[in-house]
Amino acid sequence: MDIKKPFELVVHDHGGTVLRVCRAVVGPDDAEDAWSETFISALKAYPRLPVEANTEAWLVTIAHRKALDMIRARGRRAGPLADLPEQHSTLGLPGSGEAELLQAVADLPPRQRQAVAYHYLAGLPHKDVASIIGGSTEAARRAASDGIRNLRSNYVPALPKGGNR
Repeated sequence: MDIKKPFELVVHDHGGTVLRVCRAVVGPDDAEDAWSETFISALKAYPRLPVEANTEAWLVTIAHRKALDMIRARGRRAGPLADLPEQHSTLGLPGSGEAELLQAVADLPPRQRQAVAYHYLAGLPHKDVASIIGGSTEAARRAASDGIRNLRSNYVPALPKGGNR
């Protein structure tokens, strides 16, 4: 008889991965909301999840759907009336230069951004990435590869003082 983990252990084990994926897909401002929405939905559906299911892939799929909902909602909500100073959260971003990398990922075309986030940040195989974003395994592999190539050509991190290239 297989027994599922308590949900709080699922959150503990996979919360960081889901947050990284949310950050990459919706950006730092909406990432925590997407993360919360993901785990609220997951909590409701968890009792029906088969014991042998890939929990991480299941959570990333939910995060993907919540992220798409948030992106669609952005176009429907009113913008601010006055300009406020920009303040990005550094919560969970180790070291310097992470904001630039996050922006470079955000600048990728949507399928490349999603493929990079789900494969490289969440660690999902290309087969699972394809089932989340749609298309074939080869198309998901290609989107992730193109995304990494774009990041390598467009993202140049700042060198530490005294560093050489």
